[in-house]
Amino acid sequence: MKALVYGGPGEKSWSEVPDPEIRHPGDAILRVDTTTICGTDLHILKGDVPAVEAGRVLGHEGVGTIMQVGSSVTGLKPGDRVIISCIKSCGHCPNCRAGLYSHCLGEEGRAGIGWVLGHLIDGTQAELVRIPYAENSLHLLPEGVPDEQAVMLSDILPTGFEIGVQYGQVKPGDVVAVIGAGPVGLAAIATAGLYGAATIVAVDVDTNRLEASRGFGATDTVDSSASGWKDQVLALTDGAGVDVAIEAVGIPATFAMAVDLVRPGGHVANIGVHGKPVELHLEDLWIRNITISTGLVNANTTPMLLKLVSSGKIPAGLLATHHFTFDRIMDAYDTFARAAETKALKVVITP
Repeated sequence: MKALVYGGPGEKSWSEVPDPEIRHPGDAILRVDTTTICGTDLHILKGDVPAVEAGRVLGHEGVGTIMQVGSSVTGLKPGDRVIISCIKSCGHCPNCRAGLYSHCLGEEGRAGIGWVLGHLIDGTQAELVRIPYAENSLHLLPEGVPDEQAVMLSDILPTGFEIGVQYGQVKPGDVVAVIGAGPVGLAAIATAGLYGAATIVAVDVDTNRLEASRGFGATDTVDSSASGWKDQVLALTDGAGVDVAIEAVGIPATFAMAVDLVRPGGHVANIGVHGKPVELHLEDLWIRNITISTGLVNANTTPMLLKLVSSGKIPAGLLATHHFTFDRIMDAYDTFARAAETKALKVVITP
């Protein structure tokens, strides 16, 4: 089969690799019908995730059709159409029983981590993929949900909701600032209303993404490259600061922005994947009673979010802005990496 292979920092290729095989009784082999590129893939290519070894097939999002299942898989069968969760879950280790799927201790993790696809094992940017713990890591897809919407449930929608909205403890009436209106930031914007946020402010330097954010539920937008951007945000809070600041970029400057915007007693929810150290000024922060959270998605809200996407309550289809076939996956990477120029949100890649 062919797959997108990581060759080390800055190196990738669409290459021939061996077909995946069943290794454990709980495995499934899928034909990949739809996949996409995540900002984390770009971080990997920059060398920000050193655990990813050269030769690894990238990708952790996808929709596929089951081709083969292991001997212990009874709830799924060949021909089933499924969403591939970015997080594998054995379902029986202490962390999984506690709902902390992101730190599944099953043997495929090798380090107590649930994110293995395109990280510690070969991923979904390929014609075929092996999924460990298939019954806990795949979600049957109902009729009527297109692939380009379903693939958004692999990662970005649960990530924005769980690590942004839930970890940020958004509550009715809150003012929420989402710093970074990329795909994950837009997912946080789209789901913040589920917990009753009254004002949702999208903050970004990309005017196209700011404009797009209104279609996902942003009530206000602020261009952070403009002078006085902070005052614009604070003016929406009577100067008090936002109740929840969600950081969805992953660089020191945007983390500092989140801390600066939050009110005393508020929450900073960091979603962004950081490749560099961030200064934490506890000498200033200790007196403000703020809560800072970080996290890797558990994807345990995916079934609930699937119902909302299926009923049209979450506009997942708006995220799919560009479409490519597998033989143009290098062009897809180029388009996604130049999002400010190409106006790409998520690229959808199919055979």
